[in-house]
Amino acid sequence: MAPRRTDRTGGRRGRGGSRRVSTLAVVLRTQSDVEANIARALLETHGIRVLISSDVPHAVFPLAIDGLGEVRLSVRADEAEHATRLLGDYRAAAAEGAPRNGVPVLEARLGHPFTDRDLLVRALTHRSRAHEDDSGGVDDNESLEFLGDAVLGLVIADRLFREFPHYDEGRKSKARAQLVSAATLAGLGDDLRLGDHLLLGRGEEKTGGRRKRSLIADAFEAVVGAIYLDGGHEAAAAFIERTFRPLLERIRKDGVSPAGTRDHKSALQEWLQARSLPLPVYRLAGATGPDHRKEFVADVLVGDRPVASGSGPTKKEAEREAARQALAVLVADAQGTPSVDLDEVPGRAPQ
Repeated sequence: MAPRRTDRTGGRRGRGGSRRVSTLAVVLRTQSDVEANIARALLETHGIRVLISSDVPHAVFPLAIDGLGEVRLSVRADEAEHATRLLGDYRAAAAEGAPRNGVPVLEARLGHPFTDRDLLVRALTHRSRAHEDDSGGVDDNESLEFLGDAVLGLVIADRLFREFPHYDEGRKSKARAQLVSAATLAGLGDDLRLGDHLLLGRGEEKTGGRRKRSLIADAFEAVVGAIYLDGGHEAAAAFIERTFRPLLERIRKDGVSPAGTRDHKSALQEWLQARSLPLPVYRLAGATGPDHRKEFVADVLVGDRPVASGSGPTKKEAEREAARQALAVLVADAQGTPSVDLDEVPGRAPQ
């Protein structure tokens, strides 16, 4: 007996080549593009193909349709029971602790109900997901991550300035580096369960993207950027204050973590400052690999002289590795190894 052939729409051809079109069943009706986007990602993660339709004419998904119409998610009839069960389990988990007014559970955890929920969706959208969308209408979270990094740095610096006036600049810099490090942000993202809500491409999903520390830390910064755009500086500062308050109190009680646990970029900066050398400058040297699994290379310069290079899965990780390598080179040179001639570094203060 000849095997059945599956066509591109999921239908099958029988012995005579006639098409047997799969019956579709609607498993979700919603007026929230946020819910539709998350539900679609959930089902596709489990290998269920989703057809999206809307009563908004000529719409392109993802849609900004709140108050304008309905989005419907349909799957093959023989997968409808499984899809419905997955969505039901997700809703049950999301309903735990959710407010009665229907605000999505993530908004409740963030403590910020979004006026523009598309911003939250974008903050959770990894570039691997955006690249897989044929419509070209999906934006990833990298621009929001850039903005959130700046907002986070400003608010944390303001808190340290106001709450730790007895700290000198060096101790404040250490505290800030500790608070905004990737490890800290990933931990805070875990507390918010951001990994559960990330919108990932299929490849990133299969390689455990929801558990990757770098993706969770990046999403945390993107969420800060989204809150800033949605509610302004006051809303973003309030979120950061709530989220970082336990960490600020820990620093107040126990002080800054020992030098061995500090960020390499901060350690390099402090080493150079102590010797009246120019501050380090980081430059992206290149990137290799596919879009969903790039390896970035960064150079670190002191003055205008390259000192070391580093690589990593994100630009920040590449810069941190470059800083670690540079510090090792400079320390070795200071101890007599001719890796870098410190006297030739431009801008060095005379001894």
